[in-house]
Amino acid sequence: MGTGIDPQKPILDHVVFNVRFGMDRAESLFETVGFQLTDRGYHTLGSINHLMMLTTDYLELIGLPSPDSKPTRADIAAAPYGLNGLVFKSADVHETYEHLKSIGMAGDPPKSFSRPVQLDDGEVDASFRTVTVRSDVFSVGRVYFCEHLTPEYVWRPEWQTHSNSASALRGFVLGAQDPVREAARFSRLLGLELFESDDAIVIELNGSELQFLSSSQLEARLGGLGSMPADAELAFCALSITADSRHFDSFSADGVQVTKTPNGHVVKVTEFDALMEFV
Repeated sequence: MGTGIDPQKPILDHVVFNVRFGMDRAESLFETVGFQLTDRGYHTLGSINHLMMLTTDYLELIGLPSPDSKPTRADIAAAPYGLNGLVFKSADVHETYEHLKSIGMAGDPPKSFSRPVQLDDGEVDASFRTVTVRSDVFSVGRVYFCEHLTPEYVWRPEWQTHSNSASALRGFVLGAQDPVREAARFSRLLGLELFESDDAIVIELNGSELQFLSSSQLEARLGGLGSMPADAELAFCALSITADSRHFDSFSADGVQVTKTPNGHVVKVTEFDALMEFV
């Protein structure tokens, strides 16, 4: 697992679970799993979210306010539940956009947006700029880069403590029919080498990893709680999270499945097809 810090390597910013119109239920279930969630956020783009803040990265639940209103983000309304976004940090999205153009992977030009954040001393706006990889480069989910213009309104100590002891993202687990081929595309995107470990093809990031597993490797890794869709070439499957997995030794809750593995515990929030490995 990736645990070392190399400031020359790209860094994972956050990962996104799509919950569409089920935000109230998702909020309750992720709190049951032991996460502290930030207050509900309302993006200027029309989406809503909750964050689970870790040391340098975070998990995001993203959804839409109501099925009765016309969705303003088809990328959320039409996407399935589960891991939907893989997001890397950018120091300057305009420079990142030029890089994406140079390798033939550029999507839409950079866009800016914000959301209000309530702090003890009043309301502020957390502001962001993002740039996306073209949607047909990878056959699953959304891959993009995020520049935080106001990181002090996102990473705050009062939001970084969780009863399940989660502290950092160790790995982003992808299933692939051809792990080497899919890893090579991310290698080109990030300018990083790939290598073969005992049970995966790996790209090391700054403090975490992208891990590409075959269907059989995936089922063994996730204790039977996760598998590759039969017709998929690539799938966003699970997160690996640094934590004291003993929190889940005797854990039981409606809507949540848990299994013990050699690495720790795999937890599945069943209704939203959200798989997390606590290591």
